[in-house]
Amino acid sequence: MAVLVEPRPRVTRAPAPPESIVEARGVEKTYDTGKVKVHALRGVSFAVGRGEMVAIMGPSGSGKTTLLNCLAGLDAIDGGEVLIDGVALNAMSDEERTDYRARRMGFVFQFYNLMPVLSAVENVELPLLVARVPAREARRKALDALALVGLDERAAHVPDELSGGQRQRVTIARALVNDPAIVWADEPTGDLDSENAEEIVALMRQLNREHGLTLLIVTHDISVGRATDRIVRMVDGQIVDEERLEVR
Repeated sequence: MAVLVEPRPRVTRAPAPPESIVEARGVEKTYDTGKVKVHALRGVSFAVGRGEMVAIMGPSGSGKTTLLNCLAGLDAIDGGEVLIDGVALNAMSDEERTDYRARRMGFVFQFYNLMPVLSAVENVELPLLVARVPAREARRKALDALALVGLDERAAHVPDELSGGQRQRVTIARALVNDPAIVWADEPTGDLDSENAEEIVALMRQLNREHGLTLLIVTHDISVGRATDRIVRMVDGQIVDEERLEVR
């Protein structure tokens, strides 16, 4: 008896970026709970260009955050390849991947992940101190990063003394403090009201345009997606569409 194999969806591809900083080639990821296997990523291939601002969108469970984690080297992949600046992640040791993330990547999360007992500047400088940057240099860089996001006057305030939008600005400053090659943002406006969300998106767009910052943003919010250069849409662990945007 013939077996029917459901074809993978035809994908409308946007033009490839001229210089890729991150490239996925046929990436596969499966989670095995012991009772069921979940195919989170099914042969995902795409690239992020240097200086590009990209949104990954799709319904819950489509694989958006899993893809971000695999591209950033936070999760191991089961098949395919991820290249960072042309170097395969699986060719790096665990120590090398950790060091690369610390030196060349920044992360922005929905719920900020700030230390409540530390001031804004102390939260921002923390990754540098962990990386053994001298304290005076770490403080200078942290204040510069806060100034970049318009929050230098709130440097001494702890998170409870800041609004949601200000907390996310601190998170962005922390992501920028090591002068990263790329910033990964997972639902960066998900815990904000519409006004603060709009301000954060405008800030990320400004940093992208004025400083050439590369951003990959996972989001459910179409207004966030529409502010980027390209929307990558996912369904059931696959990229089903890519759209290049004309951003004003």
